[in-house]
Amino acid sequence: MNSRRSPTLSKSRFLAGLQCHLRLWYQCYAPQLASEISPAKQSIFDSAHEVEKLARQLYPRGVLIEEDYLRHEEAVTSTAALMKDSKIQAICEAAFLYDGVRVRADILERFGHGSWNLVEVKSSASVKHVYLWDIAVQYYVLTGCAVRISQAGILHVNNQYFYDESELDLDSIFTFADLTHQVVHLQDEIRSNLSDLKAILAKENAPEIKPSRHCMRPYLCEFWEYCTRKMPEFWVLNLNGINQEKLDQLTESEVQDIRDIPDSFALTRIQNRIRTSIINQQEYISKELKAEFDEASYPIHFLDFETVGPAIPRYTSTRPYQAIPFQWSNHIFYQNGTLEHNEYLCCEDKDPREEFTITLLDTLGNDGSIFIYTTYEKDIIRQLAEHLPFYREQLIETLDRFIDLCAIIRKYYYHPRFYGSFSLKFVLPALLPEMSYENLVIQEGNQASFAYLRMIDPSTPPEAKRTIRNNLLKYCGYDTLAMVKIRAELLKRISENSIV
Repeated sequence: MNSRRSPTLSKSRFLAGLQCHLRLWYQCYAPQLASEISPAKQSIFDSAHEVEKLARQLYPRGVLIEEDYLRHEEAVTSTAALMKDSKIQAICEAAFLYDGVRVRADILERFGHGSWNLVEVKSSASVKHVYLWDIAVQYYVLTGCAVRISQAGILHVNNQYFYDESELDLDSIFTFADLTHQVVHLQDEIRSNLSDLKAILAKENAPEIKPSRHCMRPYLCEFWEYCTRKMPEFWVLNLNGINQEKLDQLTESEVQDIRDIPDSFALTRIQNRIRTSIINQQEYISKELKAEFDEASYPIHFLDFETVGPAIPRYTSTRPYQAIPFQWSNHIFYQNGTLEHNEYLCCEDKDPREEFTITLLDTLGNDGSIFIYTTYEKDIIRQLAEHLPFYREQLIETLDRFIDLCAIIRKYYYHPRFYGSFSLKFVLPALLPEMSYENLVIQEGNQASFAYLRMIDPSTPPEAKRTIRNNLLKYCGYDTLAMVKIRAELLKRISENSIV
């Protein structure tokens, strides 16, 4: 038995332990094994902090505890002093310690007669199941500290709020979900779970837990890369579309590699295709693939959009998290073999939708098929048509020209190096190893969205704005060039294999 003193639990550690005991153990004893926080993930954290700051404005007589998380004992003392002052309407980041568990309450609102409302602020647009445990462990600690709680719940973003005024309506952009009843009924489970987690941390060695889907629910664990470093290249978890029941059956049979799945094991048609392709280390090419490409008419467009969906609306006639398109790239392949590239990027902090639409309709013209990767662009077109009735007819007419390259590949082609994914980031290097997103500063859509917000931020220096602009143009252009190259490569392989 380990004689060392077990670390103090916190709300975040409690939630980590609920997801996986090994995640908690690593957080406390081996944090160096965690992957670095990606820029996109850090931007999500930053967005959540902005929502919290905005929510505090609902409590103008509230006071923020200044001590940070490393000065918890001092924060507890400051909280206790403020609770005694009846003039204080609310305490933000209120600190408490009970039963070896530290928590910071986003907002503790004075309710009257010595009771308080416990408010947890979330930047999401709904109440997720994990939030119940989040608020329940806070309730456990606060009531353990003899704080009387009248209400406990989640203050989250109302995505039905329509921003059409010069100032945000804080009372409308947030909505409160009262979870008091559910939270009270979870208290016995909170005690039981805390006991289990303390026992885990008291052990000398890390618990033996195999990585699986629990590593991604409710959040991707920061130790995922470390824990999966020894998993087989063709891990059964990556078998496209496999459900939990089938995964459990394979795990019970100690099957980790797709190549070891028995012939008698029930798989879908596409899963069987993947398994056969991996076992034989050969690509699968359907005879129907060429016919799909032959249906395209010239000039052939390859189109990609980038969008941003801020939690707090920036422009009138928008809602929280509404996708606002700010960039497009269009590679145009002509029948004579020439390739042209057009692009648009809004570089100002303004509603880009009308300008985006005008330039888009101009580059698409009236002729030629339009390749996209997934149907996201079609959804954005429909939203633009609703917002801009003057351009509605022209926008809707483009939809009949769209061809989903991802759907074609999924239906008629597979390569062992897709590793179960039909994402462009896997398809491209499998077909064209010389092309990769790894050399780009911006490598995926979420990262592009947050980079865009930094670019239009007035506080961002001009040189940094220019750098971000160049990186955004390079990334979006790479997406459409990738589609051009993928189509050409597939046609080449069809020809080489004499598939007609």
